[in-house]
Amino acid sequence: MPATSAFARLTGSDPDTMPEDEARNGMIHVAALTLTKTADALIDPKLVLSWLMSALGAPGAMIGALVPLREAGALLPQLALARYVDASPQRKRIWAMAAALQGLAALGIALAALTLEGAMAGAAILACLGLLAMARAGASVSQKDALARTIAKGRRGSITGIAGSVAAGSVLAVGALLATGLFETAITPLAGLVAIAGAAFLLAAAIFLRLREPSGSPDDTEPEAGLSALIDPILNDSQLRLFVAARAVLSVTALAPPFIVLLSASSAQASLGDLGPLVIASTAASISASYVWGRLSDRSSRQTLMAAGALAALVFAAIATLALTFGSLGGPWGSAAAIFAAQIAYGGVRAGRKLHLTDMAEDAFRARYTALSNTLVGLALLAGGVFGLIADSFGPALVVLLFAALAAIGVALSHGLEEVQAD
Repeated sequence: MPATSAFARLTGSDPDTMPEDEARNGMIHVAALTLTKTADALIDPKLVLSWLMSALGAPGAMIGALVPLREAGALLPQLALARYVDASPQRKRIWAMAAALQGLAALGIALAALTLEGAMAGAAILACLGLLAMARAGASVSQKDALARTIAKGRRGSITGIAGSVAAGSVLAVGALLATGLFETAITPLAGLVAIAGAAFLLAAAIFLRLREPSGSPDDTEPEAGLSALIDPILNDSQLRLFVAARAVLSVTALAPPFIVLLSASSAQASLGDLGPLVIASTAASISASYVWGRLSDRSSRQTLMAAGALAALVFAAIATLALTFGSLGGPWGSAAAIFAAQIAYGGVRAGRKLHLTDMAEDAFRARYTALSNTLVGLALLAGGVFGLIADSFGPALVVLLFAALAAIGVALSHGLEEVQAD
């Protein structure tokens, strides 16, 4: 069948040995993830929403709350959701519902941007972003399980890599449009981008419901999962503890972009045209690396984490050295080059840690492993707010240098992980 052959070629598999249902499911995963990854980029709190709230005149404290709210809000509720996901006969329904809620929240942000201003706009956008983050928690808990139940090991990383690369292509065009300087005001075009993101989430929800996922819950064959059962893995599984520790320190790759932007000499006079190079840099990094990182993760997610962490350490050290030596990174395009390199490393960490957790956990425990890991890392991200205080006192260059040291620690921790892709 054409779909089987196409999907097999994309994942480097033999079409003659791939079931037709798996190929169909693979294309559905790719389509839905492409839409949500595109939407995520269009509503990026680090770039798009911070620019939008600044244009609306929202207080600086509200703008500073965007990234912690988005990241921690998407992780902290997952432990509470894991039991519900475990008991669900089909994970696709949970994922689709979560995607739809994200779409409605994004549309709410767009509406607030067009009708409110100042602190009122900031409060409304943060409230909608909080809803979006909580819905994303449900998507994260269910997506890995749905992927594992419908796609064989060895082809899962390629799916997320393909989706990331395709989505990045569309967002790259958006960045190029912004870089032209055609827009005199940031509010209307950025609100339009957020509305498009909302529509993409809703379409992804409809597509994912067509997934052919086997019915039945792993909980039919295991004891009821109470709170003690949910936290038991972190107490008894040394590999999970090591993975959470490695992931927590490597999360500096997600926190770094705002501090890199602060190192640009023109950041104080940033305009919408300056946003374009940053969007281009971020999406170009995804185009360059998503598929490669996905394929490498299929071979060894452990080595992918090590390689991405080492790259992050080198990139952050170089950025901090340049900033301390010359006082800046050379304006928006210099900052964009730094973000490009940093996002390459972030893509590797993201691909490696997602697939490592998917492949290390057994089917019956994958949802709770995901939720427990994400909840603990969410707490770490909340604690990461201290980096903002350090930047205020000592400058962002020191923070980026500290990130380099933490990334190096992440490499050492990842070295102790087992090779979960080995048969």
